[in-house]
Parts: sequence; structure tokens; C-alpha cells
Amino acid sequence: MSDPLFLLPPGALSGEEVVLDGPEGRHAATVQRIGAGESVIVSDGVGDGARCLVLDAADGALRLRVTERLTDPPPALRLVLVQALAKADRDLQAVETATELDVDEVVPWQADRSIVRWRGERATKALRKWDQTIVAATKQSRRLRRPLLADPVARRGLLDRAARADLVLVLHEEAQEPLSTVQLPDAGEVLLVVGPEGGISPEELRELVDVGGRAVRLGRSVLRTSTAGPAALAVLGAASSRSWR
Repeated sequence: MSDPLFLLPPGALSGEEVVLDGPEGRHAATVQRIGAGESVIVSDGVGDGARCLVLDAADGALRLRVTERLTDPPPALRLVLVQALAKADRDLQAVETATELDVDEVVPWQADRSIVRWRGERATKALRKWDQTIVAATKQSRRLRRPLLADPVARRGLLDRAARADLVLVLHEEAQEPLSTVQLPDAGEVLLVVGPEGGISPEELRELVDVGGRAVRLGRSVLRTSTAGPAALAVLGAASSRSWR
């Protein structure tokens, strides 16, 4: 089994010895019961990491010695998932799996047909839950670079973001163009837009196409919103050099 990964604050990897404390240290020492002589990976979440030998485990913290420096440079081609808010935590399922599939950024989208509505304190709590899901999935998948979590957008915000992207792919069950035939750019930002349970409204689709979006489909089946984004990311990852970076 590969070494477990823990996240550190930026700048904590500057020396040859590292102290993993706080919630991450308590989880490592108390819950996972990692002890002296074992190996772990630590990362700042933005591409720098290290494989470390545990020197000591006490008082809910690990004292580590760096044995190997690790790095994951920023990708030339960024994959951004625009995930519509959905009921029954299906949006969270999509975010979790998308993180494991190497997405670079997640954008919560209040679509026209989203049953779930983020307002006030509920929005703050929901965004925190999305962030916690991303962190957990980052550690599970041993990623040195965690995905960014953007502020929630409604239609206008999505259209502004789409207008700036290098390629916008809108998953739609009535599209004729297969996702598997799309030619990806070598660099830039690819925006993958996934609608809610009720689908993307005709007005949303028309406006996304007006700013350069392309309606695409995965296959004959109509997938749940929790499945569609990750499935599409797997296709895009396999079609690019990102699978081996």
C-alpha cells in the first residue's frame, strides 16, 4: 500500500525536518497510529511535497525527516469542472470523484433547474462541505496539488467564466458531437459544464453556445449528475498527456 499523504500549511517544507501537528498530526498519530520508522508523504497542496521518515510520534504530532523531495508542476492544460448544485449530495459525489480524477478546479453552479438553493448561512456551510470533500479526496488519491474551489456562480457568472476559457464543453443528452472526438488544446483552460438532475435549460445551453461552448455527449446513456462529470473527466484525461504528467 502506498504511503499516506497529509497536508501542511504553505512554507512548512523548507527544512530537512518537519513537524506534522494540528488536526493532521492528531489524525496521523492518534487515529491512524503511525509510529516511528514508518514512511509518510506530506504536501503543501500546491505542488510541493516530500516523502518522510517518521522519527517520533507523541502528543498528537509526528516529527519527520525528509528523505525525498517531490513536486507536481502546474499543468499546461487545466481541467475545470462546473458542477451544478444537486440534491441528495450527488454534487458532492461528483466533486469527490472528480478530485480523484485529477480535476484542477471545481466551480459550484446554481443552475436554473437546480433543486438545491444556496443562500446565506446554508451557502457558507455547503461550500465548506465541498472544500472538506476536496481535501479528503486529495489525500485519498495522493495528490500533491489539490483542486481549487471557486466561489459559486449563477448563470451570469458562468457565462463570464466560459467567455474567458479556451474550450467550453457542455454535457447534454441531445448533443450530436461525441466527447471522445473533441480535440483538446495543448494548453489553457477547458471548462466542463454539468447540469443538475433536471438538465441544462434551453436558455442556458443557447447562451453557453453563444459564448463559444460546444454541446457534447458521452454515449447513448443519460448519466446522473454525480456520474457525468467524473466520466467525462476520465475521457478527457485519457485523451491528453495529463495522464502521465
